[in-house]
Amino acid sequence: MDPRRAAAVSPPLVLVPGLLCDERLFAPQLPALLARTSVQIAETRLDPSLAAMASRLLAEAPPRFALAGLSMGGYVCFEVMRRAPERVIKLALLATQARADTAEAAQRRRELMALAERGEFEGVAPRLLPLFVHPDHLDRLAPLVTAMAAAVGKDAFLHQQQAIMARPDSSALLPEIACPTLVLCGRQDQLTPVGLHEEMAAAIPEATLVVLPRCGHLVTLERPESVTAQLLAWLEAPAAESGRGGR
Repeated sequence: MDPRRAAAVSPPLVLVPGLLCDERLFAPQLPALLARTSVQIAETRLDPSLAAMASRLLAEAPPRFALAGLSMGGYVCFEVMRRAPERVIKLALLATQARADTAEAAQRRRELMALAERGEFEGVAPRLLPLFVHPDHLDRLAPLVTAMAAAVGKDAFLHQQQAIMARPDSSALLPEIACPTLVLCGRQDQLTPVGLHEEMAAAIPEATLVVLPRCGHLVTLERPESVTAQLLAWLEAPAAESGRGGR
């Protein structure tokens, strides 16, 4: 886990990247976040399951912390909430979902894994780009998304896809999340549509739903100023005195 230090005004923060992403996913937010608190970027490239990713995160995180994950990072967040909800002061679920994969999504993953396994990993990012990014931001973000995918690499990509496909449905967990929770997505997110975020926000007792216009799946890069503002407001809002993330 990559630690970034700053004067702690808000709770220490752990950020969890999504599939084929690294710390650059949160680069636009880091300067403002580091002015408020310390930030760690969770490691998601070394482990073959979401449970193992969550265990690594918990071993390296502060005793109590705010937690934010995007897409696959949100799936890791759910695993953290299963294992140690009392350690999570606040939760942010960005462009993610509580449901397990549909048959269509699982098939798309298997096709991309087959592409990588037959030596064509460089063809994965171009196929995902139209699903990851709103057309208005595609030209600007394509080089960065491709560079992150190359840095993550084939082996980690295969581990991540296997972990994602094996994840449980987390819908039953949602009512047990008792910490302040930000649920944020892009209006045009093709991978985790708005309806899935509305569903999560309705089921989590202390949830706030934010939907960003002209925005796809990679919200932190597509609408960086808006996401930064929402994360700062979430971090700085008062938390419950008990500070418990679960009941």
